[in-house]
Formats: sequence, structure tokens, C-alpha cells
Amino acid sequence: MTGVSIPEAVLGSIRAAAQAAYPDECCGLLLSPERGDPTDPREVVAVAAAENRAEEGKRRRFVIPAPELKAAEERAARDGRVVSGFYHSHPDHPARPSEFDRDHAWPWYTYLVVSVRDGRAIDPVGAFELDPERREFFEVPLSVRRPPEVPGRPS
Repeated sequence: MTGVSIPEAVLGSIRAAAQAAYPDECCGLLLSPERGDPTDPREVVAVAAAENRAEEGKRRRFVIPAPELKAAEERAARDGRVVSGFYHSHPDHPARPSEFDRDHAWPWYTYLVVSVRDGRAIDPVGAFELDPERREFFEVPLSVRRPPEVPGRPS
């Protein structure tokens, strides 16, 4: 359990996407530099929004088709990044993976889940990874990176 870190502004864009998609689920990809030591926390540096392509039940599930994921992986690679996971929202449900999420998850990715209640994203955002043997999610620490303070500038 190594955890994940994300810039405050990037997490803010995920929350905004979740609110804009309400009452449906939003979804997208987490982008990171290539990971050296797998025991280091995963560092998310950007996100790429994706269209929720679930044919039915967009309020309770999200689908990103394989060709769209492959194209995103190719774009990320051109920028020296990798797709390190996915984010999605849970309208009027907790920020925990559902059974559908677990059934469609892969163990090498991080999953961020944002709860949206009555159109507003609420904290905390959940961060999870899948145990490949037990096929169960486990929560990982999520740290939010704030921009450094600039001396002489009010915070």
C-alpha cells in the first residue's frame, strides 16, 4: 500500500467534472510520470477526461472503451507519462468502489472515487487499488499537493 499524491488543482478539476456530470457518473484517466520504484507513492500530474460510454445505467456505472484507453495511453506516452488509473464519481453514493467497479478493475491501476450529493462533490475522495489475488479493493493513502507559497505573496 504505497498511496497516491495529486495536485490540489488537478483534484479540483475532478470534483468539477463530477459536479458537471451529475446525476450521471463522470470518468477519466489519471496520468503520471513513469514509476521508478513501485514502493514510492504514485504521483498523479494530470487527468484526461473521458466520455462515460456506459450503454445503460450511467447514473451507476462508467465505461471507457478499450480503443479510447489505448489512444489515451499513446497520447500519454508522447508526453512521457503513463495512464496510472481512473477517476469516476458516485452520484448520491459514498466514495467507495461498487461491485461493478470491482468486477471491471485491473490490479495495476489506482482508482479515485468522488461522491456527489445533490450536485455537489463532497470529501473525502477515496483512493483504491485492487488486490489481484483476492479481487478486492483496498484503500490507499491520498495526499493532496498544494502549490508552494511564494514569499511576499498573501496566501
